[in-house]
Amino acid sequence: MYDILYLFKGMLVGLMVSIPLGPMGVLIIQKTLHKGALSGFIAGMGAASADFFYASVAAFGLGYVINTVQTHELLLQIIGGIFLLCIGLKIYFDNPIRQIRQRRQGRVSKTGLLGDYLSLFFLTVSNPITVVVFMAVFAGMSVFGESSSMLGELLVVIGVLLGGGVWWYTLSTLVNIFRKKFRLRVLITINRVSGLVITILGALVILAAFAPFKNLVIH
Repeated sequence: MYDILYLFKGMLVGLMVSIPLGPMGVLIIQKTLHKGALSGFIAGMGAASADFFYASVAAFGLGYVINTVQTHELLLQIIGGIFLLCIGLKIYFDNPIRQIRQRRQGRVSKTGLLGDYLSLFFLTVSNPITVVVFMAVFAGMSVFGESSSMLGELLVVIGVLLGGGVWWYTLSTLVNIFRKKFRLRVLITINRVSGLVITILGALVILAAFAPFKNLVIH
């Protein structure tokens, strides 16, 4: 019974990591506005799955993975920044009206949903600082304690995934409700602004890889 507390601790950590609206949040909001709640939620689960991966690395102390991530930290951050730049520019120049028409005609394919999931997964997992964030949060919140078991650690990382999933489901559902009240001209403006914001954030991530403030977190 006591081990179940680890699940709730993990969910709290997952919520804490997911709620701050960085570029991932902007991307998920944009996908929800133009493709619907399902697309936004699936994309959010891509980010939550990447968090699950890094939480597992932090919880189980997978030394090889940590060393590999640290060794390629600069490369991963640059790749993530370039990926953000490309996505931001694509969003900026995309036609949201065409996307909305495709959705109304039921043309949101499984391939499209898979793409939403994978794009957010790889964007989030390309930020190696995430594993450090989880290590710090686990330590700061005393998530495991002195008597933690393998089952407790497993429940924590599962909780991280569930907590992230709860947040992205809530966010995509709320955005989808208000989406219906937006006029097309407003959606076009949102598309341009979100694309510009993500492009700028991508540039900052690349710059941060070569600057003293290398701990920029793209989440």
